[in-house]
Amino acid sequence: MTSDLRRQLILGAAKRCFARHGYNGTTTKSVAAAAAISEALLFKHFPSKAALYAEILSDECEADPALMELLEREPSTATLVEVIRGMVEHFLQIADGPDQEEAQRLRLMATSHLDDGEFARLLYAKIETLIGAVFVASLERAVASGDARPFAGDPLNLFWFAHHAVMTAALTRLPTTPCLAYGRATDLERQLCEFLLRGIGLNDAAIASHLGRNQAAEANQAAIAESA
Repeated sequence: MTSDLRRQLILGAAKRCFARHGYNGTTTKSVAAAAAISEALLFKHFPSKAALYAEILSDECEADPALMELLEREPSTATLVEVIRGMVEHFLQIADGPDQEEAQRLRLMATSHLDDGEFARLLYAKIETLIGAVFVASLERAVASGDARPFAGDPLNLFWFAHHAVMTAALTRLPTTPCLAYGRATDLERQLCEFLLRGIGLNDAAIASHLGRNQAAEANQAAIAESA
């Protein structure tokens, strides 16, 4: 069996184990048994349980057609706005939606920062590989077109600042009784998007134009779906 095929076999077994027992209830020994290999052979492909789980999450992101369509767009102000809007929507859906698996992943990400940080480091690296180049290129286009002010320092830090802010906002809403109400929930997505886009450096005209356009398109799609 080739190395790539063995790796896929391990990932398939790990997905089944994590789905059945959750992250904390799964061990590398149980994954190795499910894949019918030794634990030592598993470690040749994945150094830890956290590495296995981070790889699975990365694979799931790459299998998301909506995300892949976004990442294949031409870098632009519109793409930059959509990256931020998509990130806000994703995190708020974790807090408000019924998918407990996603909520557990968010909790795992938070606790990793308080533990050894391994899972968080691995996942940040995956996210940067997947989205970082599109974000930076789109920000550069926004600056060049006059939609955003020039930035100093590492432009990728602006993405991480936005990511951390949204992740923390989602964490406040995970408990049954939210830690923070944020006022009207219906306004939260737009307020977060506007806050983050201003922090990244977009001017108000660009935000109003592109964010308003996206929301109008979504409203039209929803109306069409309801009438169908």
